Amino acid sequence: MKLAHLLPLLAVAALGACHGKDSTPTPAPPPPPVQRGDVVGGAPAMVGAYAPSDLLALLGGNQLGQTFLQLAYTPVCTVNVYHFGYETVDPAQNLTVASAALMVPSGTDSRCTGARSIVLYAHGTTTDRNYDLSKFATTGNGEAMVLAAVFAAEGYIVVAPNEVGYDISTLDYHPYLIAGQQSEDMIDALTAARAALPTADVPASVDGGKLFITGYSEGGYVAMATHRAMQAAGMTVTASGPMSGPYALSAFSDAIFEGQVNNSGAKSLALVIVAYQKAYGDIYSSPVNAFNAKYVPTIEGLLPGTIAVSELQLEGKFPPAAFDIVPPTPAYAIYTPAVLPTNLAGIFAAGFGTDYLVSNTFRDAYLNDALANPDGGFPVFTDGAPPDSPAFNFRIRTKENDLRNWAPTAPTLLCGGNSDPEVFYFDTTLMQSFWLSHPPAVAPVILDIDSPVAAGDPYGSLKTGFSAAEGLVRAAAILGGATDGGQAAVLQDYHAGLVPPFCLSAVKAFFDAH
Repeated sequence: MKLAHLLPLLAVAALGACHGKDSTPTPAPPPPPVQRGDVVGGAPAMVGAYAPSDLLALLGGNQLGQTFLQLAYTPVCTVNVYHFGYETVDPAQNLTVASAALMVPSGTDSRCTGARSIVLYAHGTTTDRNYDLSKFATTGNGEAMVLAAVFAAEGYIVVAPNEVGYDISTLDYHPYLIAGQQSEDMIDALTAARAALPTADVPASVDGGKLFITGYSEGGYVAMATHRAMQAAGMTVTASGPMSGPYALSAFSDAIFEGQVNNSGAKSLALVIVAYQKAYGDIYSSPVNAFNAKYVPTIEGLLPGTIAVSELQLEGKFPPAAFDIVPPTPAYAIYTPAVLPTNLAGIFAAGFGTDYLVSNTFRDAYLNDALANPDGGFPVFTDGAPPDSPAFNFRIRTKENDLRNWAPTAPTLLCGGNSDPEVFYFDTTLMQSFWLSHPPAVAPVILDIDSPVAAGDPYGSLKTGFSAAEGLVRAAAILGGATDGGQAAVLQDYHAGLVPPFCLSAVKAFFDAH
């Protein structure tokens, strides 16, 4: 080889040798920053797969499921249930981890595979710190069972957040009825679930693009708040179906403080007063300003917890009543307790006693403000709107979280029952009134599942089924010796046992039509 040809080769070799001698490994790029909606802990973990026969057996062993089975239900799909963690935020916008259930249909039926619609579901009030919607087979969680039966076994992909404050969450409280945080929580769970789909076990069931939002009780409120938030953000919502929620939160709170104490008044007040204090920091300067001194030492960390409220009451750690039977002043005796409507007078009376939660000082300040700055929907309907200028901080915050300030652009169904002793039906009628004065693009459907069947009623069979289920509860109570015609038994089962299966079925039919 000629020298002229050899020199370029030697130069290349020398450069290669120099590069090899001085080079260092290229550092790996840093991981992307953690953000809302990230899946935590890897792919969702399979909890179980429930064939139609498995689901029927589970429903048959649960009281709520048994009520649902009165609808002559036949599941179609196998329900594959997963548990996953996701990044979301607390009320202070700090990143925090929560968990959710993901229910994915599978099977040979065409309704169980391919592009599937998603149902985003918000659960009802619970004081169980370990609440996990993915473990309904082992915990007997009737809410999750019926949710799986109504939607996942009929071909919908279900995303059901456990929410901040429950299951794996490390936050020391649940942001109860805080619309902004809870809607962010829901949206983040949905984002994470969509990122995790399709699952390795069910690769053929994929996100079909349609999104439906629903929830029951507290979850009805959260479902509406989530629809509102997604609409404001320009996100697609196909339709929503909030059920039995305290949407008119200011009016609902006023009713409770003015003597119409709902069936779980003490538990609800413990959750919301503590949540608002921890989130906003301005509800009280010390717990003794808001609570009976007996419960001050532990109340801020008590609920949600791992010990049932019934057990806490037996141990003297939580009261049976919300308010003192002795009113703050003689002038407020008319609100201690309320006697109208008469069918709920017994429920209201149970909210008062000598062993109570909320201090008379706090209730007195609340009532002073409620009478000076009344809600437009309660106790007297004027304009149906929240109070213009509440001055008591707790009422300021309930107004801030009241949902009478928006109108949906997507189809919406509100379902509930007119005799609900837990979340009063006026929450639904006040939303209806607000929407009549602020008409949505599509008129919402308002369904009272406990109303008479009208000619051509599309929900007539569900109303008939509800009436029959109510009759069975009455008959069982009378057989057991009840002397009130079974009325107390019906009210006891009304919110958590009787209404949910029928409203869920109505919502399912509504979603099917869209």
